[in-house]
Amino acid sequence: MHDKAWRGIFVIVVTPFTEGYELDEASLRKQIRFCIDAGAHGLVGPANASEFATLSDDERKRWIEIVVGETAGQIPVVAATTSGHTLPAVALSRWAQQIGAAGVMAMPPHVLHPDANGCYTYYAALSAALAIPICIQNYMPPLGTPMSSQLLGRMCRELPHVEYLKEETLPEPRQISATLAAAGEACKGVFGGQGGIYFLDEYRRGACGNMPACQVTDVHLDIWNKLEGGDEVGARQLFNQLLPLINFERMHGVASYKEVLYRRGVIATQVSRAPGQMLDAMDRTELDEIWRDVAPLFRQ
Repeated sequence: MHDKAWRGIFVIVVTPFTEGYELDEASLRKQIRFCIDAGAHGLVGPANASEFATLSDDERKRWIEIVVGETAGQIPVVAATTSGHTLPAVALSRWAQQIGAAGVMAMPPHVLHPDANGCYTYYAALSAALAIPICIQNYMPPLGTPMSSQLLGRMCRELPHVEYLKEETLPEPRQISATLAAAGEACKGVFGGQGGIYFLDEYRRGACGNMPACQVTDVHLDIWNKLEGGDEVGARQLFNQLLPLINFERMHGVASYKEVLYRRGVIATQVSRAPGQMLDAMDRTELDEIWRDVAPLFRQ
């Protein structure tokens, strides 16, 4: 259905919870509509920004099922299937493929951290089990297992369904350049991450897009569209207006994503399962000040 190359802003969907810490399915559906209405080119999750490590296996499947169902084929859904071992990663990935995910994204096992050979074996097993594209997520510790550009390039060349990469190791823009050089034509595209903070540099270096969390999908789309239209000056001006919020998000992570989505009326609570993920009163005061300058950029 989505056989054209992935390109653009593929947003990470966060996981909304009720006051009782249960999956808030109504807010999840509302969030999907918010992202699609904002013009997102693809949806991704449940990944790091989705608090995937706090979800049960059944909740992850339910999450993917809701997002695929609500999206209804309008844009690609990339299911994040990072698991502690190859077998559950393969099982979840095959299930996601079966219910209509357009692709999967996975980090290497996030607890045991295999060596380079172990990483290769893990992605080889995923490639052998699937008929949809795989996006390898190269992420920093403690969750991530950083892989060299040479290893990533080799997997793109040798494993038939490894087609995309998400690069989030530092210095990220330079890593994107190195990985594109190592992978060549075997890689259909490298996405940046890290909340879009290196967005402009990545684009100049040939990134095919970015995968930020979804709380300002509309603004990220506007920046992207300016870049694609050759208006780098306009893109940088818009990025600079957004930058105070990006800086705030780099410090507060999931708590800030949820606060922004809550303020925008997209999700019903700011509840997070991740430990320590709540803003205090002074954090909210700082966000109030940032909000004054950033809110006019919102289209929704």
